[in-house]
Amino acid sequence: MKAPETDGPVLIPPELKWLKWLVIALAGVMIAGFLVLIAAIVIRLDTAPRPAALPLPESLALPDGTEAMAFTQGGDWIAVVTTDDRVLIYGRDGALRQSMKIDRAD
Repeated sequence: MKAPETDGPVLIPPELKWLKWLVIALAGVMIAGFLVLIAAIVIRLDTAPRPAALPLPESLALPDGTEAMAFTQGGDWIAVVTTDDRVLIYGRDGALRQSMKIDRAD
C-alpha cells in the first residue's frame, strides 16, 4: 500500500506539539535524575568510613622446618597454617599462643 502524497510539510496539531514538548521535558528530567542518583551513590560510597587496619608484628618465628601455607587474623590473634598440617596461633605481639595438629581424614 502506497502512502498518500502531500504537497508540503505535514502539520502537527497543537495538542500533539504540547505532548511532544512534555515528552522531551520528561526525558530530560529522567536523565538528570539518573545522573543525580549515580552521583549521590558515588559520593556516599566514597565517604564511607573504612575500618582501621589491624597491627601486624614485624615478624613471626615459625618452628624449625615449617613453611607457612595460609594466614588469617582475628581481633587479637594471628593464625598461620603450615605445610605440615598444623595451625599456629600467635598474639599481636608475635608470641606463639597455641599450636594445633590437623588430623587428616584418609
